[in-house]
Amino acid sequence: MQDKPVALVTGANKGIGLQIAKDLTAHGFTVLVGSRNLEKGETAAKSIGADAHGLQLDVTNQDSISAAAERIRSELGRLDVLVNNAGISHQGQPGRPLEEVGKSGRPSVASLEEVRAVFETNVFGVIAVTQAMLPLLREAPTARIVNVSSGSGSLTLNANPTNSHREMFGAVYSPSKTALNAITIAFAIELESTGIKVNAVCPGFTATDLNNFEGTGTVSKPRDIPCALHCSTRTVRRAHSQTKDTNSRGDVVSSGTGSRRYV
Repeated sequence: MQDKPVALVTGANKGIGLQIAKDLTAHGFTVLVGSRNLEKGETAAKSIGADAHGLQLDVTNQDSISAAAERIRSELGRLDVLVNNAGISHQGQPGRPLEEVGKSGRPSVASLEEVRAVFETNVFGVIAVTQAMLPLLREAPTARIVNVSSGSGSLTLNANPTNSHREMFGAVYSPSKTALNAITIAFAIELESTGIKVNAVCPGFTATDLNNFEGTGTVSKPRDIPCALHCSTRTVRRAHSQTKDTNSRGDVVSSGTGSRRYV
C-alpha cells in the first residue's frame, strides 16, 4: 500500500483543479490528476512533479468512474481525499460569451438538453464519483471530501435582483451549484458518524475557461481549499441550521474555518 496519503482531484488537468493538485502535492500528498482525456491528465501531472499521476476519469461515464476506482485500489491501495472539482458552466464550445450564456440560461428559454448536460457533470457526476470512491475513503484514517461549489448557487444571492452573477450564469449553472450544496449537506450528515468530513468551498470568481477568463481572481490561490480539508462536518450542520433560523431563503455550507451565507 502507498505510504503517503492519496488525493484525487477531478477535472484537474487545468484551471482551479490543476492548482489544487499542485497545492496538495506541496502538502505531502500523492495526487491523482483526474481528466476526461488521459493524455492531458498525464501532461498536467508531469508539470506538477513526481508525486502527481494522470488518471482517466469522465465524471459523466460510470464505466470510467468504476475503472478509476479500481485502478486506485489496485495500484495505490488507498484514497484519503476526494476533491470533486470537475464542472461546466454551459454546453457547447469554450469561449461562448457570458452574456449569451446568461440570456440562453433564463428559465423561460433554457434548453433542457443544456440543463441536463450541466447537471450531469456538476451534480450527478459528484454523486457518482463520491459513491464509487467511498469504499476506499471509508478505509482511510481521516478521509475528506471537498466539493468545489460557487457563490452563484446561493439562494439568498439569487433572490437579490441586483446580483450580477444571477444574470451572468443564468438558470443552468447556478441551480446546479445550489443542488451541489444540498448534496454536500446530505453527504456530510450521513457520513459524520464514520469520521469522513465533507465540505463545499467557493474559490471565488476565478479566471478560468469556465468563465472565459473573465474572473477577477487567479488560480494561484484557490480560496478555502486547504482549510476545508480540516473543517468538521458539524460546521456544515450547524451553519445550515443557523441559516434556516435567520434567513429562510439562504443555505450555508462550510467554507473552512467558519460558515458563509454564499452557498
